[in-house]
Amino acid sequence: MKKSAREIMEIFEAFDKTGSAHSAARLAGVDPKTVRRLVAARDAGAPVAEPGRRERIIDPFQPKIEEWVDHSEGLVRADKVHERLLVLGFTGDERTTRRAVHEAKVRWRAGHRPPASAASPPLRAGHGLRLPDLLAGHRRPVHRLRENARTRCTACVRLCLA
Repeated sequence: MKKSAREIMEIFEAFDKTGSAHSAARLAGVDPKTVRRLVAARDAGAPVAEPGRRERIIDPFQPKIEEWVDHSEGLVRADKVHERLLVLGFTGDERTTRRAVHEAKVRWRAGHRPPASAASPPLRAGHGLRLPDLLAGHRRPVHRLRENARTRCTACVRLCLA
């Protein structure tokens, strides 16, 4: 069971007072193995609150995957990446590659999003006419026109373009 930060501090205080894992375990009400594990992690400088990340078989190839995702602007497919990795000596499963490519694409997209304040370009119909120009003669205005293309009524666009 995961220990809260308060319980971990109580274990450390008990160990610092007694100097013995067995005595500290009795004071804190935990198993002596738990005390030894937490104290060893603290002495090694490792985080004691969460488990450490285990090394994966694909970690040495992660920079190459990120390079391919960046070069393709996030469009590379995981099966193609897996084929390339096999040539480079990767011995893992295709599922591992799919996970790694997905993680790389998520990181790539997070760094390459357009600013939220960027306005979308106005919707244009055929021959370069702007939608407000087409709907100027619309007899039954069903909605207010806005410059944002996502809020326009598609039924009105179909009526005007027909």
